[in-house]
Amino acid sequence: MHAFRLVRAAVFAVVCVTASLVMHVLAGGSPVGPGVLGWAVLPTAAGAFVLARRRRGFGMLLGASFAAQYGMHLWFTSGALPPSTGHEHGAGGLSTGLFMVLVHAVMALLSAHWLERGERGLTTLLFLLFASLLTLLRWHAPVACRLTLSAAPDNRVSPVARLLAAAVSRRGPPAPSHAV
Repeated sequence: MHAFRLVRAAVFAVVCVTASLVMHVLAGGSPVGPGVLGWAVLPTAAGAFVLARRRRGFGMLLGASFAAQYGMHLWFTSGALPPSTGHEHGAGGLSTGLFMVLVHAVMALLSAHWLERGERGLTTLLFLLFASLLTLLRWHAPVACRLTLSAAPDNRVSPVARLLAAAVSRRGPPAPSHAV
């Protein structure tokens, strides 16, 4: 279980740091060296590993996302490569600073929303994948196995049906009941 959480945290950290760097550069920040990126992945992965222990609410995710955005902004700014085009990060004064804060706030909101919804999506995807594998295994089972499996009448719900029922999200009003 810890290995799966560690892999998820590492993948998340690489995606998060890369997306943060791209947005940082697009918003006017200077590019950074590969060593700065490597050192940004480690604390991001550690934070993701700790937070992934259990499901978190939107408020906690938003706070963690904004802290990560602000931390990476400071880290990227301190590790910026010397400018080759002649413009400095923050040369626009107050407007550039406010723009950077706005960009980081929007990215923190999007990240928190993505993380909150992504966990449920991953669970649903894994349920469907497992159900598909069970169905494929059942289809490709030898005929003798299929006959012995289906020969005994059983009123229990199959594992595939349970997995598919767990993956279906039923939203909306309840079905109308017809009173006699």
